[in-house]
Amino acid sequence: MLELTVNGEKKTTGAHRDTPLLYVLRNDFGLVGSRFGCGSGQCGACFVLLDGRPIASCDLPIWSVEGKQVTTIEGLGKDGDLHPVQKALIAEQAAQCGYCMNGMIMQAKAFLDQTAKPSEAEIKAALANNLCRCGTHAQIVRAVQRVVAARA
Repeated sequence: MLELTVNGEKKTTGAHRDTPLLYVLRNDFGLVGSRFGCGSGQCGACFVLLDGRPIASCDLPIWSVEGKQVTTIEGLGKDGDLHPVQKALIAEQAAQCGYCMNGMIMQAKAFLDQTAKPSEAEIKAALANNLCRCGTHAQIVRAVQRVVAARA
């Protein structure tokens, strides 16, 4: 049995130590916000925060997250209130199919936690590892800019 800290709660799993974190989050803990995209950490659909840093969960063995804080999309809102990045994405109508959104949100949140007033180029660079097949990158960048503008 492994004990993981997910969204501030201690959780245990009987999954094999080499099982990818994504599978444990979805199948054992019922946290289905993170999605399987490519299976090799290349697309960003499965991003979660590990000690505040975005990381692909699809190829990350659970033994490597013991003693660390895992935050999923389900852990962002407080008392039913959406995170500012989530609100901005809705305001900009940035999602079409929505498959990539959870990973985009996690990446954007971590980036904005580290960068107070990023330029458009910095935002694009920060989101470069998150793929969106629907092509809503321009709206996603505008949503991140909206969060930055609201801080001012």
